[in-house]
Amino acid sequence: MRIDFFPFEHSHEDGCGCGHSHEEHIHHGHSHEHGGECGCGHGHEEHGEHDHGHPQGEICGCGHDHAGADEHTRSCTHMEVEHRRTPGHPEGCSCEQCNPHVEYCDVCGKSLANCTCEMPDQDMEKRVYILEDLGCANCAAKMEKKIKELPGVKYATITYATKQLRLSAQDHQAVLPRIQEICTSIESGVRVVPRSGPLPGAFKTKTYILENLGCANCAAKMEKRISELEGVTDATITFATKQLRVTAKSPDRCLPEIRKICTSIESEVVVKEKDTSPRSQDILPVESAKTSSREFWTLILGVILFVTGEVLEHMGYAGSVTLPVYVVGYIILGGKVLLTALQNIPKGQVFDENFLMSIATLGAFAIREYPEAVGVMLFYRVGEYFEHRAVEKSRGQIMDAVDMRPEVVNLLIGDGVQVIGAEEAQVGDILLVRPGDRIPLDGVVIDGESRIDTSPVTGEPVPFKAGVGDEVISGCVNTSGQLKIRVEKVLGESMVTRILDSVENAAASKPKIDRFITRFARIYTPCVVFLALGTAVIPSLVSGDWGYWIYTALTFLVMSCPCALVLSVPLAFFSGIGAGSRKGILFKGGVSLEAMSHINTVIMDKTGTITQGDFVLQKIVSVGDHPADELLQMAASCEQISTHPIAGSIVAAAREKGLSLEDPRSLEEIAGHGIRAVLEKGQVLCGNRKLMDRYHVEMEPLETGAFGAEVFLAVDGIFAGYFLISDTVKEDAEPAVNRLKAMGITTAMLTGDSLDSAQAVADVTGIDEVHAKLLPQDKMTELTKIRDRHGSVMFVGDGINDAPVLAGADVGAAMGSGADTAIEAADVVFMTSSMGAIPRSIHIARSASKIAWQNVVFALMVKILVMLLGLFGYANMWLAVFADTGVAMLCVLNSIRILYRR
Repeated sequence: MRIDFFPFEHSHEDGCGCGHSHEEHIHHGHSHEHGGECGCGHGHEEHGEHDHGHPQGEICGCGHDHAGADEHTRSCTHMEVEHRRTPGHPEGCSCEQCNPHVEYCDVCGKSLANCTCEMPDQDMEKRVYILEDLGCANCAAKMEKKIKELPGVKYATITYATKQLRLSAQDHQAVLPRIQEICTSIESGVRVVPRSGPLPGAFKTKTYILENLGCANCAAKMEKRISELEGVTDATITFATKQLRVTAKSPDRCLPEIRKICTSIESEVVVKEKDTSPRSQDILPVESAKTSSREFWTLILGVILFVTGEVLEHMGYAGSVTLPVYVVGYIILGGKVLLTALQNIPKGQVFDENFLMSIATLGAFAIREYPEAVGVMLFYRVGEYFEHRAVEKSRGQIMDAVDMRPEVVNLLIGDGVQVIGAEEAQVGDILLVRPGDRIPLDGVVIDGESRIDTSPVTGEPVPFKAGVGDEVISGCVNTSGQLKIRVEKVLGESMVTRILDSVENAAASKPKIDRFITRFARIYTPCVVFLALGTAVIPSLVSGDWGYWIYTALTFLVMSCPCALVLSVPLAFFSGIGAGSRKGILFKGGVSLEAMSHINTVIMDKTGTITQGDFVLQKIVSVGDHPADELLQMAASCEQISTHPIAGSIVAAAREKGLSLEDPRSLEEIAGHGIRAVLEKGQVLCGNRKLMDRYHVEMEPLETGAFGAEVFLAVDGIFAGYFLISDTVKEDAEPAVNRLKAMGITTAMLTGDSLDSAQAVADVTGIDEVHAKLLPQDKMTELTKIRDRHGSVMFVGDGINDAPVLAGADVGAAMGSGADTAIEAADVVFMTSSMGAIPRSIHIARSASKIAWQNVVFALMVKILVMLLGLFGYANMWLAVFADTGVAMLCVLNSIRILYRR
């Protein structure tokens, strides 16, 4: 679908003097037409990076003239900090990239010449921290005030938009626990994490693999104790990936203590450094297969002994015959559980599942319920076996879906092909990619032509044609011709590795419900144990029926382990992250996924989000003796040297029609107006309305009936006609907006374009609200107003130009199209430019959140129901085991069903 509209900020009469509006400069960063300037004293790069806000002629120190003090919303020194994060620095820029000799304050981020903060003493160490899950600006202000009052803190400031704490202190290691206490006392979910990056003295984050980790509740205990180690500022264990991420000054120094903690909680756990090579991924499945086989045959032998005991008992044999059979069966099935419980008691692990199951089944032996003791242990082990199998399968399905890293590549050496490991390929190597092969590494095609299926990476179903000079990204599939590609990025930097790392890192970012469940589990188990103790003693003292109440108490112990909750909730979000990655949607974490599930309003930028960001000649209007094709041929001859998108659209239209272009006899570029050229037909003027006025070309008032950028043409001083050029609306924009509305979500557009042009796009797509003629800083103001009216907002932009708004939204989403810069920005990245990814991502987020809560409610309701049935004599230990391992397995299966939804 195409729509004509004027994609720029200025009206036809109103402009900066170059014939193009500031919207072009802000969104596209184009130079002025034909190299000219706009006359405001800035290059086009400055339009995209600075706000013009100082009084006319006043110099603020940044080297730019500003046009109005009221609009200058932040000081130039603050703009300097923002500008340093922006690519394409203007001439005269004073940042460290353009002037390496300039020194900057690590506390406030400004150059020392502009630094206004109280400079810290030389013995003060300066660092930046991220306040994860910070959700309240007022709370941030309270935190900042209290942190400043801490002994040893020289300087502290919290920026709510970026959730950064800049801190100058004598001993960060000593003061950090107090800062964490302050933050959690004000807002309980906040975590203080060092910002990753090459900061002096910054803490490092390292990832380890916890082999043989088999208990989600045990993982939560490990995480808590590791995070309490001296020197560790953050520790996160992701049970779904068996990964431990530790942030510390020296993580490896803490490794002996970490290993000690892990083995004290789960003796078989082995802590190893993460190996990123593709072949290393095959080690764990082999070990898991051996363990699984051993478990299977143990269960078979236990079943045989249990059935034998039951048969003998029904045949009337005395206990002297059946008891040894039950004892042997119990030892085979529960020996490992008993041994682990005994080993954990001296370590203080009293309320773990091994101890609780041991007490429950030994108690059953004590009250002479031999078959039930063995049967319960058998049922427990069977449930645990299938639970582990379900977890392993779901983990494998998710990771296999996103782990597209190649093991080997075909390296071309002369006329021969050598197969080498993918990690051995270097930048500049030439690789052979045969039809049907996956593109192994990011590169450029140097020979051959084919169609590339990008759906594994971007979710885009339509293959694109690739030939010499085209860039191809790893993970895509070569569907037809043979290609030779030159490697541009090694395996560790290629798209397939970035996607895998993104999913793994996202799994480590835990949503609030996950953290709540972890804290709840610490309270839940002791409460159920004490409830069981009270059930065993108090009613027995009244009724004297000790056997009945002890048996009831034992059923409580069996289901007191919170594994179903601790396991299924994070797995639901991990499955959502995996499902998104299969559709070209990269969620930056469970926090982003959870926040997206509560979105009430989606706010979109126009150019590059709703529209294609390209320009197409829509209409040629002739008002003189020259036919349309002749007008097009003359205009294209004038514009053929320009690189501006509007000029390019005119030239492209002429070439599509097969028109031959003429080399002008003379050509003059008039800054901010257009071109004056001498062609065979005479003197031709091609440009904006100001060019026509400058040369006194008479023009009748025009009623175009459409919106777009107008380019006027005059021949020998007589107006000959004009061209209408516009951007194009994406084909899936209207269906995507309709789907958002069906989900009960309000839609809005923020743009620097004129109101009429923006409204035209909104009318076609069905967007509810339009806010036009906005400068970058105005977008943040409008976003805040929309949030106040409708609640939480998601902003969708290009991930670069809209960085401040992306950071200020509850969820920032970037139309990345696979760009590295977009992957680093925002909370969610859409690898494809499709608008359909927006409602799809929200649907995944809502599904994951809904499934997580389903698991919580289902697990708690079943456990509570079985407890009540037990109190009234209707539940036995078999049902209690189902309430524990059976419910856990069902919750796991419920969590992974999101992977199979279309």
